[in-house]
Amino acid sequence: EVELVESGGGSVEAGGSLRLSCAASGGIWSRSCVAWFRQSPGKEREGVAAIDRDGSTTYVESAQDRFTISQDDAKDTVYLVMNNLKPEDTAMYYCAADPGYCTRTKLRSRDYFRYWGQGTQVTVPS
Repeated sequence: EVELVESGGGSVEAGGSLRLSCAASGGIWSRSCVAWFRQSPGKEREGVAAIDRDGSTTYVESAQDRFTISQDDAKDTVYLVMNNLKPEDTAMYYCAADPGYCTRTKLRSRDYFRYWGQGTQVTVPS
């Protein structure tokens, strides 16, 4: 059974940084695209960044300058480092995985991802 477990969320002042972690299990690691999505109250879930097993990364334009996605193959874990956080980054952040390669098209919609974690809350007070 595939399982994705996020951690690392919290409340941080504007301008601060956080590192989110997504630990994967269940045999999906070697053959999937792993991505981070986020969802604020009343808004659609939106893609942030994705990473292939070969380390290739894909970002949405709004995340390119401040967010970095990376992975640790030894731990089957994907990270999202978020710098210079802003109040508008406040959201529940979800890890998602799906067999195959990451593409910009995949990152545009949650519908392309089969497996999801429970989420970790990030709050940046204004």
